[in-house]
Amino acid sequence: VQLVESGGGLVQAGGSLRLSCAASGGTFSAYAMAWFRQAPGKEREFLAVIYRRLRTNYADSVKGRFTIFRDNAKNTVYLQMNSLKPEDTAVYYCGADSNDSGSSYYTAVGPHAYEYWGQGTQVTVSS
Repeated sequence: VQLVESGGGLVQAGGSLRLSCAASGGTFSAYAMAWFRQAPGKEREFLAVIYRRLRTNYADSVKGRFTIFRDNAKNTVYLQMNSLKPEDTAVYYCGADSNDSGSSYYTAVGPHAYEYWGQGTQVTVSS
């Protein structure tokens, strides 16, 4: 599975960006897809996941500001980011998890759950 992120860039605080992650080489609709970010000197941080049955989870730090959604026809997952803050500055990565059973109890919020990763896209929020 190959993942390619796009949509990063420089934005002022309070602005918005939409990130995209295009997948190829696998059964996209069967995967849990997530967004993480990593700032310099910090660990990779979970942001949001959308499961194969379209259930979602969000980190508290982005709940109400970020929205994850997917278009299975385009093999693409998106992250709509609103009300951006300087502390949102990081490299943003998407991950794919092929172990999503479809159960409503299945969770995948740690980076170890994801077998496939994109190369990342830089998001910089200026104050």
